[in-house]
Amino acid sequence: MRQKPTILAREIVASSRLFRVEELKLRFSNGVERTYERLVGRGAGYGAVMIVAMLDADHAVLVEEYCGGTEEYELSLPKGLIEPGEDVLAAAERELKEEAGYGARQLEHLTELSLSPGYMSQKIQVVLATDLYEERLEGDEPEPMGVDKINLRELSSLALNPRFTEGRALAALYLARDLLTLRGVFLP
Repeated sequence: MRQKPTILAREIVASSRLFRVEELKLRFSNGVERTYERLVGRGAGYGAVMIVAMLDADHAVLVEEYCGGTEEYELSLPKGLIEPGEDVLAAAERELKEEAGYGARQLEHLTELSLSPGYMSQKIQVVLATDLYEERLEGDEPEPMGVDKINLRELSSLALNPRFTEGRALAALYLARDLLTLRGVFLP
């Protein structure tokens, strides 16, 4: 196993309402020193959750929302921040109700994914939601989100859709499809 670099110094060099930029000065085991910059959270440390919500054995829920990073309306999975004192499954249930108008009788934590581990410390918890029912909670979204669906047999075409660009959402859909296939729920 490789030896992790020694952190020689760490400093917040920029800060906004949502992000902090941290500079890390590192010394690697071979003596080479480098400075890295990364985005870190605001310190709350509660994380985020992304939900693969299955409408039936074949179809998952997608939501459409305005994304400031791309300046476009994009399709993705329901997701959001985990509130203080809230566990991952409770956050998934709440976000699913707020963003897509569904609750789930079955919730299962699947994995944890990062967006860009070389530059960001944030991770997201992926949850599978099944046995859905209609229920809406008011959320903090500035406008109602569009709700759509995707057939798990069409994930390769979804990857080519210019309105669907979030790699971790695509990874979560493939993971859920493979798990449901192994369980005999989804038959490709």
